[in-house]
Amino acid sequence: MALLTSLPLADAARLAREFGLEINSVEPLAAGSVNSNFALRAADGRRYFARLYEEQGRDGALAELQLVAALARAGVPVVECLPRADGAGVGNFEGKSFAVFPWLEGEILCQGRVSEAGCQKLGAALARVHLTTPQLARPPEGRFRITDLRQRLTRVERAEREEFLDDVERIRESLNHYELARISQQAPRGVIHSDLFRDNVLWTKDGDLLALLDFESACEGAFAYDVMVTICAWCYSDKFETALVEGFLRGYHAVRPIVGPEVAALKVEGAVGCLRFATTRITDFSLRAPPGQPPVRDYRRFLARLASIEAGDLDASIARALA
Repeated sequence: MALLTSLPLADAARLAREFGLEINSVEPLAAGSVNSNFALRAADGRRYFARLYEEQGRDGALAELQLVAALARAGVPVVECLPRADGAGVGNFEGKSFAVFPWLEGEILCQGRVSEAGCQKLGAALARVHLTTPQLARPPEGRFRITDLRQRLTRVERAEREEFLDDVERIRESLNHYELARISQQAPRGVIHSDLFRDNVLWTKDGDLLALLDFESACEGAFAYDVMVTICAWCYSDKFETALVEGFLRGYHAVRPIVGPEVAALKVEGAVGCLRFATTRITDFSLRAPPGQPPVRDYRRFLARLASIEAGDLDASIARALA
């Protein structure tokens, strides 16, 4: 799936008018690997963020925007879509949904700038997302269930790329193991973000959390899965950073306590999260990389995280943070 690298100004202007805007420039943004994103400049000088949904249909895009609006009403820091004049919610460009958002002047942190205090704020914000579940319409389970991951692994096998087959077999065996462990644990479930990586959070220059972004992958799932995916995304350099892990867990636990069987579920859900991202990075990046060139995102980084979780490297940090 190729992202749109340009949007003609005439088309952008037509779409922007549907949201009550008069614009005089449009600029493609490099951020994003699933959707095509653009910066719009209005006649009054203000900037706006525009998204063309490349994979989600209209119903999926509307469901995401409705979820974000509900989270905003619950006090979660998010960015709501601008309303369309006709109340339709999203525009249409060549059969794809189009939405416009206010531009927030925030920063995306590189790994070297992630701090214990920032992780604590992030944990608290994610806990608030989970606590809004009773107020929200429950979304579907999403497109990265274990059954979906198995189908992706089959695609890799059919591609006959020998360099991936040993890892594919390992991932498949691990999915079978952790699927059974999940069934036995029955961890609490609700609305989860499921993709809260560093590029999906904006911060102020003073280090305050400005907004959680991109709820396209939001779905119904285990809260422990969301916790561990976020830890894997934010608290790992070439190993799990103890201070970051514990800061995140303390922030989360102070808002929504992790107790009882859910504590044990963290390890299982963390392993499933690693297997999910290892699988999708093979299919979305490694298989698409030109011969002789490394992929943009290496799936083996998540197999390393998996090995660390299975070795018990997080056990002591989890125990201390949740004590």
